[in-house]
Amino acid sequence: MIKLAVVGTNWITKQFVDAALETGRFVLSAVYSRKEENAKAFAEQFENSEQVTLFNDLDELGDSDKAQAVYVASPNSFHAPQAMALLRAGKHVICEKPLASNYALAKQMYQVAQESGSVLFEAFMSPHTPNFKKLKEELNNIGALRQASISYCQRSSRYDRFLAGENPNTFNPEFSNGSIMDIGYYCLGSAVELFGRPTSVQAQANLLSSGVDGNGTVSLQYPDFNVVLLHSKTSDSYVPSEFQGEQAALHMTMISIGEKLERVTRGQPNQDLSLPQHSNPMYYEALEFAEQVESNTINEECKARSLIVAELLTEIRLQTGVVFPADKTVTL
Repeated sequence: MIKLAVVGTNWITKQFVDAALETGRFVLSAVYSRKEENAKAFAEQFENSEQVTLFNDLDELGDSDKAQAVYVASPNSFHAPQAMALLRAGKHVICEKPLASNYALAKQMYQVAQESGSVLFEAFMSPHTPNFKKLKEELNNIGALRQASISYCQRSSRYDRFLAGENPNTFNPEFSNGSIMDIGYYCLGSAVELFGRPTSVQAQANLLSSGVDGNGTVSLQYPDFNVVLLHSKTSDSYVPSEFQGEQAALHMTMISIGEKLERVTRGQPNQDLSLPQHSNPMYYEALEFAEQVESNTINEECKARSLIVAELLTEIRLQTGVVFPADKTVTL
């Protein structure tokens, strides 16, 4: 069993721990939070809470033998410094997407992982789900791809707080946040997973008064087709992502989790291609991380995708004028 620690005590951390425990490959052994009472409250949600060690000092967690692997789910701007500190301490790290605030930091993270002999894995759940893998397979069966639109638009539960004059992390550049870095990541990451690096990228966004993007569009050009990404933290959308081939199209509901996959063919009823999936979509990324930890080997395809996405995210922000404090610490 892999001794797992977590950094961050929010809802997504709970969802990942539930998934990791479901795999039967992990045991929750440590929880880090800046406030020990938060760490304690988080640990108490699990059956073995009395065996979980609590930390409010990251260096102490790194030095401890209570954990072999760490799930980092802190705000985006903390991902790189916290992950690199843990990697240097010899821990394997699964870091929530986006891996880092910018491309330069993402490259540095993988360099530190290589030097330390530890695994670094970005927690981007979509490509590991059965229905996303089915989508990738079915793209070969719709004729030549000509156009695709990948959409994820969901009005943030914190948007009303922002409109009321507050400054929640979700819309705060101090935390390297905004729509493309959050919800838009699923669109961009899915495109790169499916099609690789585009030949060109053009991005537009509507910036909020805080300086981050509330919503936007990205056009990715490939040699024989184009992909349009639609992302928003300020409005909802109810349309699936669509992949248009010369013979048929594929529709995917909720690209982030691969909720449903359909084939749409002219003159024929829609064909449901969906596969059974675990109720917790993070189950599959937890399994992938376990495989890498147990073999002490970084999946090179996952690494390559993460770095391409980090590079594109940085380019998109340059085009749309979104600047983070973290950008000032490196050369973009």
